Amino acid sequence: MSSQYDITETLDVKGQSCPMPVVKTKGAIDDLDEGQILEVVATDSGSTSDLAGWAEGTEGVTLLDQTEGDAVYKHYVEKTA
Repeated sequence: MSSQYDITETLDVKGQSCPMPVVKTKGAIDDLDEGQILEVVATDSGSTSDLAGWAEGTEGVTLLDQTEGDAVYKHYVEKTA
């Protein structure tokens, strides 16, 4: 699925639970330039709803996609502003 996106950076938050995936995603997104894409790799099943809610309520980011496979959740977030 990642071949669909031109990933700028990958953030590994495997083994971390709420709120750390969101906290670390925000920090990583802040370091990117507009139009760049962050891939977030997590093992917390709650990261799917947590990151979706964060992206929905945060200006300047768009959640492009979320995938699940082998207990690993991948989230693709674009910095839009």
